[in-house]
Amino acid sequence: MHTDLERFQHAFAAALLDPEACDPVSRDPVVAALAAQPGFAVYRNTVIKGCIDALQANFPAAARLVGEEWFRAAAAVHVRAEPPRSPVMLDYGAGFARFLETFEPAAELPYLPDVARLDRYWTEAHVAADAEVLVPATLAALAPDQLEHAALHLHPAARWQRFDTQPIFTLWQRNRECATEELELEWRGESALITRPGGAVEARCIDAGACAFLDACASGATLSEAALAALAIQDSIDLTQLMATLLDAGAFSRLQLPESISEETSS
Repeated sequence: MHTDLERFQHAFAAALLDPEACDPVSRDPVVAALAAQPGFAVYRNTVIKGCIDALQANFPAAARLVGEEWFRAAAAVHVRAEPPRSPVMLDYGAGFARFLETFEPAAELPYLPDVARLDRYWTEAHVAADAEVLVPATLAALAPDQLEHAALHLHPAARWQRFDTQPIFTLWQRNRECATEELELEWRGESALITRPGGAVEARCIDAGACAFLDACASGATLSEAALAALAIQDSIDLTQLMATLLDAGAFSRLQLPESISEETSS
């Protein structure tokens, strides 16, 4: 049951984002009196501008790709549809990529939602919990039968995505880094991995098989099962190189052995 304060806050927020708000809750007489004052429109514009600024800061590659004017117009629509739920504006925009998928003016830009998705993954990796990074020596110390049954736990900052038909990673990276050199773009599928092995976020292009490997690890698969998942997607993949790439990227935080093997090792 809503308290009077909660109802007031709900009505105030509705009036800020939509001057024509018709929700009965928004017809609070106190809020109506406030909204009628000339200064309220100024405050409304300031709040909405702040939200748009936050989206532009949180999605720099997407913003650069379409241009500031287009991006801010789209962001204004999104702000009214999905206002912030937290005072931490760094976290704002969780649903922005999904919004772009149904935003009609973006229909001719099929790559834009996924570019925005990688921008979001960068933010998530940046604010993810700290954790130790699994080092190659830990795996090298295991016997082959132990290695086969080991399960790799993903680092909290690891984010990855497979893009089957479009060079999303290259589009994202060039615009994220504000590259000025014009290079010919090969229009083919790419996959992306974003991590934070140390204090800085890192991003790299990976194979589709690597994404399948990470998907399997995230579901609790053993190392051998994850390897089979990668080979099923990309039968030519070099598993040794795959592991070297993922370990170097800091994609894992630790490994886990089955209790039976752990007991044998300790005895």
